[in-house]
Amino acid sequence: MTATTVHHLNCGSMLMIEATYDGPPPLHTVCYCLLVETRRAGLVLIETGLGTDDVRRPLDSLDAEWVELCRPELRPAESALRQIERLGYRAADVRHIALTHLDVDHCGGLPDFPEARVHLMAAELTAAREQAPSRRYRPAHWAHGPRWETYDTAGGAGDAWAGFAGVRQLSGVSAELLILPLGGHSAGHAGFAVRDGGGWLLHAGDAYFHHREIAADAPQPHPLLDLVQLDARVDEELRIADQERLRDIAARGTAGEPVTVLNAHDPWDYLRLGGATAR
Repeated sequence: MTATTVHHLNCGSMLMIEATYDGPPPLHTVCYCLLVETRRAGLVLIETGLGTDDVRRPLDSLDAEWVELCRPELRPAESALRQIERLGYRAADVRHIALTHLDVDHCGGLPDFPEARVHLMAAELTAAREQAPSRRYRPAHWAHGPRWETYDTAGGAGDAWAGFAGVRQLSGVSAELLILPLGGHSAGHAGFAVRDGGGWLLHAGDAYFHHREIAADAPQPHPLLDLVQLDARVDEELRIADQERLRDIAARGTAGEPVTVLNAHDPWDYLRLGGATAR
């Protein structure tokens, strides 16, 4: 049961930023999602970005301070639901959703797919329930009662993969779609690895914010995006350690196979890896 096609989607253009190191014109940051077609498990959506409710009534489902800070474009056509429909599918065809964490720009589309099983780390769900409502966690995104599928690393659960511990197969999906703890940004932040051709795609969520952060040569953060990630971190030491692991796997791959690492908001990675436009 392997992935047949991986679609790269931007499900929410936000803050306009300049390419400090790359030179092209300024671009909007993205909500980088992956839609994975599997042969037997239907569609798997990794991240949802902002949903149709967020676009229609942003101040009902999103925090006003977050809207002012991140300046989302709120384009209906960018919602995961509308993009999936343009590919010829229905909401019910999305049988699984995999979330790196429950920040609003990662899970806002959950209500658009009420039948999907939602995979995430148990610690993230616990933190969201305890802290909501807050700038990052908004109960409107899970008020419909998602079918949660949670994972933890208690008692050493999980396997080792590419230098990461506590890695699990996504339940009911495929041996070639993995969830791995990527701590530091939120209480239960995770990444997802999916086989793509002769290698792997690793969606690292908000483990880092700009492609230069995991560059093998002279890594550097983006000055504006670094302010965002430093404001949201919960464990700086763990965040830095996981970035070092990501830098190593991006350079060396795993078990002789290449690993392409991407994050949730970098528009240049999104365009480079197959996304359509990042306005």
